[in-house]
Amino acid sequence: MEDNHLTAPRHGLKHRVNLPNYITLTRIAAIPLLMWILGTPRFAAERTGERELLASAVFIVASITDGIDGYLARRRGQITTMGILLDPLADKLLIAAAFITLVQFNPALVPAWMAVVIIGREFLVSGLRSIAASEGFTIQASELGKFKMLVQIISVVAVILARRWHDWPVYGVYVFPVHWVAWTAIWFMVLLSLVSAFDYFVAFWSRIDRTSEKRRRRSFILSRRRKSDVQAV
Repeated sequence: MEDNHLTAPRHGLKHRVNLPNYITLTRIAAIPLLMWILGTPRFAAERTGERELLASAVFIVASITDGIDGYLARRRGQITTMGILLDPLADKLLIAAAFITLVQFNPALVPAWMAVVIIGREFLVSGLRSIAASEGFTIQASELGKFKMLVQIISVVAVILARRWHDWPVYGVYVFPVHWVAWTAIWFMVLLSLVSAFDYFVAFWSRIDRTSEKRRRRSFILSRRRKSDVQAV
């Protein structure tokens, strides 16, 4: 998860594998399963929507584990270096795999350029996260990041279901527009990716710029002190 808030890293983190880390690993293990379900010809002749329902269930369960592992890690005091590394990696891999597969699975709703924008935003965040770490800061989860993840879940599941159903009858009277929900969600996902990426970059840059300015001032002060000491001698 991403955020615009930079905080100092915690020290003394344990490196052992624990329950939250195992849950994170299950999210990574679900990625090839999801791709296989959406790509295998085993369901080609099925007209019952078995493939779409199974793929949606796998993606939803995998996405839910993102909140579970973080909650357990904080509650049990089991925040580890491995977890800090694996959690964002699992998120990025899951989203990238889902949208890349959807380009082939439902190209009418997810053209390649949309996948590039959404996945590119994830790479941008990962790059800024690495720079923040090198500067001595970590990036915490924000409300915008959590909302983005919710929209991602809705958009992916809706696009998967829209491959089989255009509408769902509800109580025989109302109709749930699966296709239009998927279309709206995926376009909103693209817009949110662009806005959040810009917001993230601006907030990150302002913090890094302030940090660099403090370092320049400190260096200038130290150089002046050294010059004064030399003159005194």
